[in-house]
Amino acid sequence: MDNYLLLQTPLKKTKALIGEMGMTFSSAYVPSALCCPSRASILTGKYPHNHHVVNNTLEGNCSSKSWQKIQEPNTFPAILRSMCGYQTFFAGKYLNEYGAPDAGGLEHVPLGWSYWYALEKNSKYYNYTLSINGKARKHGENYSVDYLTDVLANVSLDFLDYKSNFEPFFMMIATPAPHSPWTAAPQYQKAFQNVFAPRNKNFNIHGTNKHWLIRQAKTPMTNSSIQFLDNAFRKRWQTLLSVDDLVEKLVKRLEFTGELNNTYIFYTSDNGYHTGQFSLPIDKRQLYEFDIKVPLLVRGPGIKPNQTSKMLVANIDLGPTILDIAGYDLNKTQMDGMSLLPILRGASNLTWRSDVLVEYQGEGRNVTDPTCPSLSPGVSQCFPDCVCEDAYNNTYACVRTMSALWNLQYCEFDDQEVFVEVYNLTADPDQITNIAKTIDPELLGKMNYRLMMLQSCSGPTCRTPGVFDPGYRFDPRLMFSNRGSVRTRRFSKHLL
Repeated sequence: MDNYLLLQTPLKKTKALIGEMGMTFSSAYVPSALCCPSRASILTGKYPHNHHVVNNTLEGNCSSKSWQKIQEPNTFPAILRSMCGYQTFFAGKYLNEYGAPDAGGLEHVPLGWSYWYALEKNSKYYNYTLSINGKARKHGENYSVDYLTDVLANVSLDFLDYKSNFEPFFMMIATPAPHSPWTAAPQYQKAFQNVFAPRNKNFNIHGTNKHWLIRQAKTPMTNSSIQFLDNAFRKRWQTLLSVDDLVEKLVKRLEFTGELNNTYIFYTSDNGYHTGQFSLPIDKRQLYEFDIKVPLLVRGPGIKPNQTSKMLVANIDLGPTILDIAGYDLNKTQMDGMSLLPILRGASNLTWRSDVLVEYQGEGRNVTDPTCPSLSPGVSQCFPDCVCEDAYNNTYACVRTMSALWNLQYCEFDDQEVFVEVYNLTADPDQITNIAKTIDPELLGKMNYRLMMLQSCSGPTCRTPGVFDPGYRFDPRLMFSNRGSVRTRRFSKHLL
């Protein structure tokens, strides 16, 4: 599910049943603001440069044969099932290219799942195909039997009824909602008629001194673009009302079976979403808070109600946390994330990270779009007025830092400009002013070096002290090659 803002209104029951009964994380991030890389990070506990899923295509390793062979055997559900004796259940959208004929089709059931109800490819609400434990089942457009959010709720409730009571269980329910095409249930299609996309300070303004892809957006947006994005925002909220119902049904069923107080429940998202910020109509993929920040609510044994944590967390922490709950030794894994269990249980004097890595490899081919010949080669996800949301060189990496002294984001692009964006989010939460040319050069050098370190990290080295941590060590000589020029990080161009 997509947007941090969406916690405000359509998910009242979810907020009451999970957030208010447990902990809400106010600083939860994804390492890549796109479906497939982010979902791969949830499953593996790894940054994209370690699981090698870089975008939503088979060529980008999304549900590819390579992913199936190398990563799927080491996902946290696979470990739960093989090493911890868990029943594991999946229902919903898996990875965008799941079911592709070139990658095993719907017969492929990833290692680690006892029960498998997976959507073929990307998000739909009607007229879709599910893989039911490797066998295809087609659905039509009859609301009472085919509306996907409700189908996922029903198969999940069925699992709770027929699972074994002698083994622990893990469920992952991945609703496409509120992803496009934003088809709400009939009873919710008139909801939120007076709701519009938020008009923050960065809404419908030109992205000055930003990467070229942001600068190319047309400002001000046309009235038709604004109507389109407002309608999209409203429809997304409408689809989430069914998700809210799903959460309520599951919690009530767990309460009925007497298992609620012995069950951890996580609610989160695979990316954020923008609707008009910096005059970009709708999408994700960008480095800004609106795309990389997500909700994270957790309830369960030992978690006190009505708590909010400001700790910097990421979706690479979900796998380690769930394995920790199951009693598995995290040192046996290759995961980059950290267990949230000490935070959830209120540990005192906890040493925690101060930064996370964000990285993305743009989609697009190095050719000019014939419908938009005035634009640079390689653009993709373009609107009719030639505002494009992605490009092959929309490839960047960032250090997102939160410490007692700084709330900072430092980003570098892999393009001809080698463009740098830096934001002080304490003074500028809407990320309007790029301070790359005015910030202390020594700090800039430290952030550049930290970014290089994180881009090549693996496992424990992803958890080393950040720039503002007491244990941080910085050797300026490492920033220079033998010829004295500043060394820049390398972006991965190849997949395993």
